[in-house]
Formats: sequence, structure tokens, C-alpha cells
Amino acid sequence: MSTQKIIYELRTKKGLSQDELAEKVFVTRQAVSRWENGDTVPNTETLKLLSNLFDVSINTLLGSPRQLICQCCGMPMEDQIIGRDKDGGLNENYCKWCYADGTYTYSNMDDLIDVCIPHMTQQGFTEEQARAYMQEMLPKLDYWKRYEELGDDGKFDEFKETLIREINDLHIEGMPKLEKLNALVGKFVNLEYRLPGGMNVKFLDDGVTYLGNQLPSEIVDGLCFGVLANMDFILVCTYEKNGENPELLVYKKR
Repeated sequence: MSTQKIIYELRTKKGLSQDELAEKVFVTRQAVSRWENGDTVPNTETLKLLSNLFDVSINTLLGSPRQLICQCCGMPMEDQIIGRDKDGGLNENYCKWCYADGTYTYSNMDDLIDVCIPHMTQQGFTEEQARAYMQEMLPKLDYWKRYEELGDDGKFDEFKETLIREINDLHIEGMPKLEKLNALVGKFVNLEYRLPGGMNVKFLDDGVTYLGNQLPSEIVDGLCFGVLANMDFILVCTYEKNGENPELLVYKKR
């Protein structure tokens, strides 16, 4: 789809007139009209404003001329899984799992490979094939080539270790010792819990990336512990296969 049609569809879907869109991105109504007639395209700064306003990537605004690839894990990306900078803008270089709110979530290539392998084996790779593929592919990606420049001197790893200690200090019966926390997008782990008063509640934001893990119960077969955390809270729950029958055990502000 062309840029002119994309801008028109996004504008009308949001219920904005040309005048209203022009006001929001600091241009004239005539400029918006020229975009939608295909006479011109927005400049770089205006594309950034349109991207934030419509919550789509600049790549989408330009008609998706390239396939976006996460420069940390190599996963192809659509707008819904693109990571965000601290100001909330989309960063078209990384997915939500590898880059969350301006923070890179992986500093160890082997840890990333270990997270990716189970997903790849579901797509027909053997574990050996998946590991060999990732070991060859990851060093070619921009994040790993520029890691010394982009890394944070281990500060994020220190934060994860602090969270792990806090979670293990809860001493939850039947839950194994937590060793790792991985990046998890809220949409895929946002279970609905029934509170004592009968109300059903979700505690997460579908669009936010959290740190978490799944651990098998040491006492009950088929039961898993789910751990989720960020700067503000720690959540621990249990659930059965496919997230069925979730029960909230801990929701603790930090």
C-alpha cells in the first residue's frame, strides 16, 4: 500500500480531519492534502511524529519497503512486536523481547540462544540445528557487533540478579530456586485471576515487556509457577497446562 493511502486510512480510522492531523504534527492542512494526493511524502521529523501519533513504524508509513529484523535475536518484526525507546517511540531495530523501554534485555548471547531454541524446535529445527543456526547468525547482527558500544556495563544484569534474590527470598513452597529471568511481553503472559471477592483481574499491560520465567512445581505434577517482575512489582502465580486455572500467590510492590 502506498504512503498516501496509509496516511489517509490511519487518519480516518482515528477520526481526524485533515486540519486536526495537521495541527497534531505541526504542518498545514495543505501539506496533509498533498501527502494524501501522493504529491509529497512527510519529511523524517514529521514521519516520527506520525509514527508516535498512529503507533505504527515509519517503515509501515512508507509502505513497508523493507522487512524489519530484530538486530539482537534476528526475528522478523511486525509493528506489534517492535521494541520501544524510553520516550515510548518505536525502535525499528529491536523486538520487545530484546529491547524494552530503552533497555537491552540480553547481554549474553548464550542466554538468548537458550531462550530461542525451544521456540525453534517447535518450528521443525532440532536443538542442534537451532543452536548452530543461532551461533552463526547472531554475531552478524548489529547489536552483537556493537555490544561494547551499546552495552550498559552489566547494570541490567545486576538488576536481574537483585530481582532473582528477592523472588527466591519469598521461599514459596514447592517452587524451585529461580536461576534466570527472561524478557516476556505482557500480551502472552497476562493471565486473569479471580480475587476472593469474585472479581476477575489482570495485573499486566499487554504492550509492556516484563522479566519472568516458568518453573515446574516440585510437589504437584502438571502445575507450574509463573514469575513476573519489573522495577515496580513482583508477581508469582500457579497455573496448569496452557495457563489454565491460574491462581495468584504473590503480588508485591517493590
